Amino acid sequence: MMHRADSLAEGFAALRALKPGPARLYLAGCSGEPVGLYNALSAEAELARDLTFVGVPVPGLNHLDWTHLHATARAEMPFMYGAMRDGFAAGKILLRPMHYTESYREMQAGPIDVAVIMVSPPEADGTVSLGLSADFSGAILARPDIPVMAVVNPCMPAPRDTLRVPLSRFDVVARDETPLVELTESALPPVFARIGERIADLVGGEAACLQFGIGNVQQAVLKALADAGGPANLTIHSGLVTDPVLGLIDAGRVVDAPGAILTGVAMGTKALYNRVARDRRFRFRGVDVTHGIEVLARIPRFTAINSVLEVDLFGQANAEFMKGQQVSGIGGLANFLRGAAVSDGGMPIVALPSTAAKGQVSRIVSRLGPEGVSVPRSDIGWVVTEHGAVNLRGASVDERAKRLISIADPAHRGALAEAWAGMRAGL
Repeated sequence: MMHRADSLAEGFAALRALKPGPARLYLAGCSGEPVGLYNALSAEAELARDLTFVGVPVPGLNHLDWTHLHATARAEMPFMYGAMRDGFAAGKILLRPMHYTESYREMQAGPIDVAVIMVSPPEADGTVSLGLSADFSGAILARPDIPVMAVVNPCMPAPRDTLRVPLSRFDVVARDETPLVELTESALPPVFARIGERIADLVGGEAACLQFGIGNVQQAVLKALADAGGPANLTIHSGLVTDPVLGLIDAGRVVDAPGAILTGVAMGTKALYNRVARDRRFRFRGVDVTHGIEVLARIPRFTAINSVLEVDLFGQANAEFMKGQQVSGIGGLANFLRGAAVSDGGMPIVALPSTAAKGQVSRIVSRLGPEGVSVPRSDIGWVVTEHGAVNLRGASVDERAKRLISIADPAHRGALAEAWAGMRAGL
């Protein structure tokens, strides 16, 4: 029988009673993170005793370390971000490098004892929706072996086309009105504006289906495509969309048809959340659809646009480490690059500024460190900096190095050429 709780703490206590003792707890990330529950457990820390938190919170979007709640709390995560570093150093957080599709399979069949999922208020037919956060939670709800607590939040919009389940699926229901996690875009540095313009030139005026990662590159590309104008011939198939997609819609570039924007998560400000709730173009699906290579391969001219931190002269990319310290994870990067590579007319694109530290450090490097290969050279296609765009697909090792040096900052090209000559002699 469903337990209807008067508070989050009461509801969570009822959930824990269904699986007494140490338990592995699934929590959604991104805009589905139940911040109200974190606040409730902060006041009643014993409810977090012997919990292992499992989920996919994302760097730059989520900022809580749930292991802070209790000395015995632990977590297993595929990403690393600042708030988690103390817990990782203390041995409380187990970092598990995995592609997004591997993380999804963990939710489908891995060891999970209980779950908490935020949903929109019930509809007249008794169903609730996953709202803006459909990436992983659907896999949990498909498992009848996992008791689930619903956090019914009126702040969670119910888009027209998102995953819905009967409220009766949940073992515990509690209401919470804590505002959703939001993401505000920062001012765009000029170097990214130039990168965005170069990628927009690659996309051109033809019909295409776009995928884009998080941050400045995404913001720059969408702004450049909106500013360039053109017909409404773009669709979107992405793991996540943020506020810059509104500019592309308002510029008339996105096809006006149901499902033209397929995503797993919307993460941004209330302007985005309000638009998602009423625009028929938004469709929300799980990671099996947003990241599945069989799905991506069937999309004509699928164009995957993602940022990385470094690319070396072999064409390998680092998207996780800065100065030897892990700051992110693999996520969906390789899934999307591989999908674009097999799409008819697809383009796998990675982008990065050519330098860091005010020009003193080149991000096109001679060779990545041993810990830093997030994307092997076989998965890299187009590489874009503010100095140009080069395609490495099918290129020889020498031609790859030559092309990459041509888009490095001019001040570093000589040193890179000299380094390649030395490495080339040892191949």
